[in-house]
Amino acid sequence: MSLTGRLATLARIETTGIIAVIRADSSDELVNVCKALADGGVEAAEITMTTPGALEAITAARKALGDRCVIGVGSVLDAETARLAIIAGAQFVFAPTFNPSVIEMAHRYDKAVVPGAMTPTEILAAWQAGADMVKVFPANHFGPKYFRDILAPMPQLKLTPTGGVDLETAADWLKAGAVALGVGSSLVKKELLKNKDWPGLTKLARQFRNIVDQVRSSAS
Repeated sequence: MSLTGRLATLARIETTGIIAVIRADSSDELVNVCKALADGGVEAAEITMTTPGALEAITAARKALGDRCVIGVGSVLDAETARLAIIAGAQFVFAPTFNPSVIEMAHRYDKAVVPGAMTPTEILAAWQAGADMVKVFPANHFGPKYFRDILAPMPQLKLTPTGGVDLETAADWLKAGAVALGVGSSLVKKELLKNKDWPGLTKLARQFRNIVDQVRSSAS
């Protein structure tokens, strides 16, 4: 039996292992960014609501890429924004904070939702409220060891870090138990966007994806 809806999206995110967090000053090039990422094996892209024209960009990316990758929305602070993004085409919802109403709204539309949390109490509360994964944010303040400490008494959790993930640390986060990695400026580099260097972005995306594949292969 094949997965559908939010479960299929969640499986896709976990398989690709990298969620590209796209924060841009303009939505004009976001479709090209998503295409370049997909060409490099990063098949999950999060378009943040802090990007001007984010909703229109989500719609355009979904239309342009089809099934090549899953397109979601990030920086969602409330249920109303989640609903607007989902209507625009977002297949998953990421938030920097834990708001139960955002989880409820996403699940109402059968979309995967990943709220942000930091402390063990916040992380567990988000998980108990129905989070499909919990984004530990900002993760760079504690590092991969924090994941090991959290997962030791609560191995059922699915955690993803955002903040401090780059080519040097990606493997450590995965080895510490992260099911996927949220990667922003170290992947979607402003210089690459400014120069419209899509082959360069594809190459960088492939480097991140290779790390995921290598870590998982060595662990199996």
